[in-house]
Amino acid sequence: MRRALVSAAAALAAFTASAEIEFDAGADLRVREEIFDNVPGLPGGGLASQSPYGKYTNRMRYRVRAWGEIKLEERLRIYTRLTDEFRWNIRPKTRSSRFPDEVFLDNLFIEGKGYFDGFLDFTVGRQDIMRLYGLEQIFQDGTPNDGSRSIFADMIRFTLNFTEESKLDVFGLYQHDDNHLRWGNGLSDHRSLMGLGGSGAEPERDEWGFGAVWSSDFSEDLPYQLYAIHKNVASYHRGGRKIPSARRETFGFKIVPRLDDEWSLQFEAAGQVGENGAGKSLYGWMSYAGVNWKDASESEIKPFASAGLLMLSGSKDTAETEGGSGAWDPMWSRSVRYSEIFLGGTHYGTCWWSNLYYAKAEAGIEFGAKHNLTLTSGPMFAAVNDGLGGGKGHYKGYLNGLHYNFPIMLADKSKGERFEIFGHIHAEHFCPGDYFVTDRPAWFIRWQIEFKF
Repeated sequence: MRRALVSAAAALAAFTASAEIEFDAGADLRVREEIFDNVPGLPGGGLASQSPYGKYTNRMRYRVRAWGEIKLEERLRIYTRLTDEFRWNIRPKTRSSRFPDEVFLDNLFIEGKGYFDGFLDFTVGRQDIMRLYGLEQIFQDGTPNDGSRSIFADMIRFTLNFTEESKLDVFGLYQHDDNHLRWGNGLSDHRSLMGLGGSGAEPERDEWGFGAVWSSDFSEDLPYQLYAIHKNVASYHRGGRKIPSARRETFGFKIVPRLDDEWSLQFEAAGQVGENGAGKSLYGWMSYAGVNWKDASESEIKPFASAGLLMLSGSKDTAETEGGSGAWDPMWSRSVRYSEIFLGGTHYGTCWWSNLYYAKAEAGIEFGAKHNLTLTSGPMFAAVNDGLGGGKGHYKGYLNGLHYNFPIMLADKSKGERFEIFGHIHAEHFCPGDYFVTDRPAWFIRWQIEFKF
């Protein structure tokens, strides 16, 4: 990947001598406070057990990013971004990420659009993969143990636009568990980025994969996607024990029938097959069915609602086998998409969503200029009782959430302004069920202010 970027940069240097060049740059600062208590974690042990869960925690988090881009002849763009996040751990006090912690290369890619009469688009380099291709069950956060500092992957992507309604995306990506493109202190050196294997795991579990995604419409109101993806994970060491490598093939589809201007349905399903380095067969499955509604009137106040059932397969040998031989592998969809409070109870590693039946209802309202209030509620169940929760049942518990996005200062883009300030408040409440040994309700609250320059 590095050699490819160097070669591409050298070729572009010659081209830019006669090209029309536009340069832009900016920065943002994010300040957060997070307070939580009684998070269930994994009291039953296993690969992902982590001792801090269940304890009262209060921490401040500061993230600063600086970016720059060069546009060449409107179709070609070079983009880069540097990021640092450091924390003030109020309680318990730790020195795990003291300022300056580490500055790392968050993005560096070359993007081209509309080549060969609009047939080819491409992006090459380190880039964000959040909600890539709209497949949120497959792509969310490439480096989940990064503390939400980054959502990057080293990636090559090509899009073949056959018609306005049909396209084929092909990609290849590599995820380094140990970030070498960084500058920092000894406390942050060799920090694992993947969040797998729990505490004590060596940062050597690299991941790589490739795949294809076909997106099209049966008709104007019936868009669908088909995908086939291969994933490899390297072996690594934890507590002196070598965990074998693994490979998986994932095949799936997503279809979103639009009933009218306000109502739509959503159906997704995928299956996995594979094998680990010890010769053990791996498999898993995922399905989702839901309904969505959003007010399509001209009113400035727009309510919305959705309801759905997510099902991710589980496996009783999760604690012994890497992720469980029959458990769903979330691919690169490891994030806090479903819950901040429950990310430590995800069986295998941080945000490793698997072995879960989740019936979720959501309702909210958009109003004013970029105000958004969302309420969520629903029960969680284990597909298989793997014993990691310590209890004897399948009922994980009931999760409620609230999220409010609000602007503090908006820029007038017509006047060339760009300085903006945004805020949000996020809260969750989780009542554990008989899957866990604890019956203490857990809670999480966060406030955030973000400055964009």
